[in-house]
Amino acid sequence: MGDVLVVGTNDTKGPEIRFIVDQLEKVGATWQVINIGVFECGESTVPVAVGPAELAELAGADINELRRGGEQGGARARALDAMSEGLAEVLKRYHEEGSLGAVLGFGGSSGSSVIGRAIQVLPVGVPKILVSTMASGDVTPYIGTRDVTLMYSVTDIAGLNRISRVVLRNAARAAAGMAQGFIEDDDEVQDRPLVAISMFGVTTPAVTAVQQALEQQNFETTVFHATGAGGRAMEGLVDDRLIDAVIDLTTSELTDELIGGVLTAGPDRMEAAGRAGIPQILVPGALEVINFGAEHTVPEKFRVPERRVHVHNSAVTICRTNVDESRELGRIFTRKANLATGPTAVVIPLRGLSALGPEGQPYHDRVADEALFDEIRSGLRSDIPLIEVDAAINSTEFTDVVLAEFMKLWSQK
Repeated sequence: MGDVLVVGTNDTKGPEIRFIVDQLEKVGATWQVINIGVFECGESTVPVAVGPAELAELAGADINELRRGGEQGGARARALDAMSEGLAEVLKRYHEEGSLGAVLGFGGSSGSSVIGRAIQVLPVGVPKILVSTMASGDVTPYIGTRDVTLMYSVTDIAGLNRISRVVLRNAARAAAGMAQGFIEDDDEVQDRPLVAISMFGVTTPAVTAVQQALEQQNFETTVFHATGAGGRAMEGLVDDRLIDAVIDLTTSELTDELIGGVLTAGPDRMEAAGRAGIPQILVPGALEVINFGAEHTVPEKFRVPERRVHVHNSAVTICRTNVDESRELGRIFTRKANLATGPTAVVIPLRGLSALGPEGQPYHDRVADEALFDEIRSGLRSDIPLIEVDAAINSTEFTDVVLAEFMKLWSQK
């Protein structure tokens, strides 16, 4: 069992730090305190393992200069950035040394921003808890693509009372329990290769078939919902070398990034596996789908008959790409495929990119699809196999080809 790293601002939240470490000691957990408070305020009531001076130095700054800047404007922002950068370096150091059992950070908006950014340097699996006043709003800045456990503080973290004591006590015991059970290397799991698969509601039958077949072949699978956050998480885990291969069946996040849909995974989507050199199957799955929120959120320019607006559910409304957009998506898809440094194949379902694409379905458009396919055909590197399947993506014919091609690539890794 490693140490629980308690991260907070000792200049404003000393009593809370003392309370947390007392709770950790009651359940037999060992701990170390990291003080991210720029301004010291009286004597610390607990030993501090790493303080603001060291954090500033690790970020290439001087703590005295940061303090002289005061609390106003850009000076405060620079100080917080320095604390976050330094904290990230410290967390990496503890993790690499093997002495980190869990991280328990807590704070208001500023403390949460410092801790939330830094804690994301730790890989998935390392226990991370952040008690925050910001945990009931948009939590993206504090989580990113990591498995951070957020606990809403309910009250401001500004003194101990009957509410804050309960919240902090639970957080301390949760961190102690996570540290107790943290096993970084699970040999039983590590023995099975892990394949990441991307999925959307309109490609679910294909993903399910591929997933079941792979698990029968003694692969472990993990599925990522192509909702923007899912794509970013998959790319991040590939970069962390936690994924052994990718079957990218649903690349629709490229469409939202190009056209302005709400489920974009950013400009780097569909690049990590190629960069890592691991086997990857690339499919233009659901690439014809532009995603928006509830129906009333669809921009006016998309409210035209040729867009064929489709209400997927009460929270998701989708539109169909046109010929020009399909052609540009083909270029983007191909450019990213051509970045591959490892075994790669592109598999195209000619009769439907999603459940909405086959003949007779709302998004059937052979002209737009062919514009996409032609760009892939003409631009793909000659050494990357291109397999065209005369079937829809959710058909057995298509998934059988995907699986066969994947096994070929796996044998080449």
